[in-house]
Amino acid sequence: MDTVETPAAIVDLARVRRNLEATVAYTRAHGLGWRPHVKTHKSPDLARMQMDAGASGLTVATPREAEVMAPVTPDLLLAHPPVPPKTERLMRLPPGVRLTVALDDEALLAPLARAAAEAGRTVGVLVELDVGMGRVGLAGPPEVVALARRISAAGPDLEWRGLLFYPGHIRVTAGEQAPLLAGVASRLDAVLEALQRAGLAPAVVSGGSTPTLFQSHLIPGLTEIRPGTSIFHDRDSVALGAATLDDVAYTVLATVVSTAVPGHAVVDAGSKALAREEFRAVPGQGGFGILLDRPEVRVISVSEEHGVLDLAGTSWRPRVGDRVRIVPNHVCVSVNLQDRLLTFDPGDGATGKSLGELPLSGRGRLAVQGPEVC
Repeated sequence: MDTVETPAAIVDLARVRRNLEATVAYTRAHGLGWRPHVKTHKSPDLARMQMDAGASGLTVATPREAEVMAPVTPDLLLAHPPVPPKTERLMRLPPGVRLTVALDDEALLAPLARAAAEAGRTVGVLVELDVGMGRVGLAGPPEVVALARRISAAGPDLEWRGLLFYPGHIRVTAGEQAPLLAGVASRLDAVLEALQRAGLAPAVVSGGSTPTLFQSHLIPGLTEIRPGTSIFHDRDSVALGAATLDDVAYTVLATVVSTAVPGHAVVDAGSKALAREEFRAVPGQGGFGILLDRPEVRVISVSEEHGVLDLAGTSWRPRVGDRVRIVPNHVCVSVNLQDRLLTFDPGDGATGKSLGELPLSGRGRLAVQGPEVC
């Protein structure tokens, strides 16, 4: 890594594999499907690792991600409302792709059905339920049943498949999650009961998040989970107890460029490498990242190309030219700022000290053209 120009995104593949194995072991033990969200890594190569490890399909958030991941798996879920003209673009996915979309508004049904009919394909539809986050999703049983009926009556081009929810409001440690998950379970149970009475029992109930990953079994009726961050983990994951620093597989390699201000060191990784998303998981700690091998050292401020390290809590005194690996607060946003991922594999005796490179093909918005699909 001494020869890499910084800032650079570094991925430890041995830790990635361990994270995948932990998720697979948990989901199999509890009879849950695993449909990881690729928004975190944007990489077909890492998606293939997830599929090889035992994922049943992939979750995407954008048409670009769907286009890039279609060669990886024929089973894709778009966990984002499919508004036109994105709808038409999704219909141009390879005909062998089993596409499912999630929505919470009947206004999207007519354009979706029309686009599916013109493309000669059947699209599965999940109704999104709000379980407490207040971002998207229907409030409760009457609204969900009414929309499920509309989907069922929309014709042969749309297929009612079930429910989707995201417990993103649960941002506490595993030991504190039980009452919040009980609230999710109660909302979900009322909806499932209403759908059952209406003759619309869902085949799929898709939920989950990284903070709640290993507590997902506390939600009866759940059939699959869609964690994204868990492939890499980040500072939030560690703070919320979903991972330890030994599980963190993604860091930003940075170089110390100044020590002129007493008590601080400045690195060449700022908001354009780490993101300007402040840490809120633990009150009073703040900042924009921590050092992997010195977690007491925080990135306390960022400008575009500068990150300021607070040295008040450490005896370490860096010199200009020293290199550090920073654990960002939110890995998904940091990955999206990179041109590529550099990988190393300490489990590979032959090449453990060499760096590989993974393109981030799912990054961006433009349609995939030609060879990019592969």
